[in-house]
Amino acid sequence: MEPTLALTQALIRRPSVTPEDAGCLTLIAERLEALGFHCERMDEGGVSNLWAIWGTDGPTLAFAGHTDVVPPGPEAAWTHPPFEGHFDGEWLWGRGAADMKGSLAAMVCAAERLCQHPRSGRLAFLLTSDEEGPAQFGTRHVADVLEARGELPQWVVVGEPSSAEKLGDVIRVGRRGSLGGHLEVRGVQGHVAYPEKARNPIHEALAPLAAVAAQRWDDGYGPFPPTTFQISNMNAGTGATNVIPGTLTAEVNFRFNPGQTPEGLQARVEACLTEANCDYTLTWALSGPPFFTDGGPLIEATEQALAQVVGYTPERSTGGGTSDGRFLAPRGMEVVELGPVNATIHKIDERVLAEDLPRLRDVYEALGERLLPRLSS
Repeated sequence: MEPTLALTQALIRRPSVTPEDAGCLTLIAERLEALGFHCERMDEGGVSNLWAIWGTDGPTLAFAGHTDVVPPGPEAAWTHPPFEGHFDGEWLWGRGAADMKGSLAAMVCAAERLCQHPRSGRLAFLLTSDEEGPAQFGTRHVADVLEARGELPQWVVVGEPSSAEKLGDVIRVGRRGSLGGHLEVRGVQGHVAYPEKARNPIHEALAPLAAVAAQRWDDGYGPFPPTTFQISNMNAGTGATNVIPGTLTAEVNFRFNPGQTPEGLQARVEACLTEANCDYTLTWALSGPPFFTDGGPLIEATEQALAQVVGYTPERSTGGGTSDGRFLAPRGMEVVELGPVNATIHKIDERVLAEDLPRLRDVYEALGERLLPRLSS
């Protein structure tokens, strides 16, 4: 089996449902140590983290990513078992194939080529098992440690599945911020036949929440899509059909561009609830601010590498969800996300086109050749 494909399969066969790593980092560290990388575990809060670095001086290019995956869902619904790593000759199937164990394997195999020659600069890996979950003790923690030590890399390639229709047609150069809120609306529980003796928090919350959901927050900001608001969960009731509930809870989320501030968005939502005379508590949590890499050596090298390997120039995008780039770019690093086609991520029957994995390795290698040139002998 082709080496990049074989390593991806080995990683898929380790069922690393977040925040578990299931031995993925140990496998990767063994491969990197054989190349002369200094590998340092930075585990924290039940999360597995790895910082590995090769070279002694000069600017640092880091490959970044995560070993954790989302749960597979009902395994009986899969065409092939989600942690088998089935290869049918065209596709490699399994949870994490595209998001993002294929990228990790391609990065390791690219490093095995790059490290055959002395280079100007250093090559690093920043890996975690806490990206799909709360993301509190993963990349954020490692970046805190590296910043305190003055060891932050200059350039970071995150292996998120950025491609849309074919490998390398899209790279992510930024992401909108993510602001989540936990809402509790309090009413008075009672019998449905006597609504005058109760207060229904569902009725009270529906109109202001509908008004918030209907708002057009902006029309985008530069290369960023418009800000969006979604209600992701809502719960109320005792389970009985004849009881007015006493409370309603809801989870809400903004994906916002740099034209908005968390404080401004919070104020507009709270104004709607207050005007509706809701008795409520709304607790906000900022998952990450927007970030954007506007040109620079990393984007230039990425586009040149893609032109060399796949023969076309990618679209620069700031769409999609969040990524661990939100913990890196605000610290001054150039960040680009480049990985496989994202058509099946988080779905039943996640899979990756097998021929894309060695080509992705070649792109990562070509990118490294440009940023970390070989030293003359």
